[in-house]
Amino acid sequence: MCTRAAISVVGRLLVESWAGSIDTIRHMIIWLNGPFGVGKTTTAASLLKNSANWRVFDPEHVGYMLQANLKDLDFGDFQHLQPWRNLVPHTLREVERLTATNLIAPQSVLVKDYWDELKTKMTDLGLEVFHVVLNCDENVLAKRIEDDKIDRDACVWRTEHIAQYSQARTWMTAFADLTIDTSALTPDQISTAILGTLRWK
Repeated sequence: MCTRAAISVVGRLLVESWAGSIDTIRHMIIWLNGPFGVGKTTTAASLLKNSANWRVFDPEHVGYMLQANLKDLDFGDFQHLQPWRNLVPHTLREVERLTATNLIAPQSVLVKDYWDELKTKMTDLGLEVFHVVLNCDENVLAKRIEDDKIDRDACVWRTEHIAQYSQARTWMTAFADLTIDTSALTPDQISTAILGTLRWK
């Protein structure tokens, strides 16, 4: 006859085993890269609309948190801060662990060393990252930025970084799992292409 204590021990071991299995489950991180103003946020919203078990995680919010708490430091871009490049992978991992969902991270990273650092840390944390670069003709990109009525405050920043993206385009596309020319595509067509590629991955 099994004693109550023995049953309790067996039950605890089963729960620990089950919990350990859940903790090893890894979900997909779609990192949407590309020039500022190309349509990453809109594409993320389309992905969210057209697929189940996904959640948008915006790495910029980590930057806003740092900006709010480091007002005495002089820096132009929070991506230059080592804490941002440390916190983003760990925060992604914690959100993925908490929610048990796939994550979409829309964030331009135009500096190769920064991307290498982020990708290495995400991989070391066990995250499967699918790096998508949304490419765009420069004239079309400039028109999109000019026509954006939602985020007018970002117009100057985005326009100033078109040249930086042109210089970074070669390494970005070389290190992308998928590059999409968005010049003539709608957000839904872009998200369909991404999800279609993932199904064959």
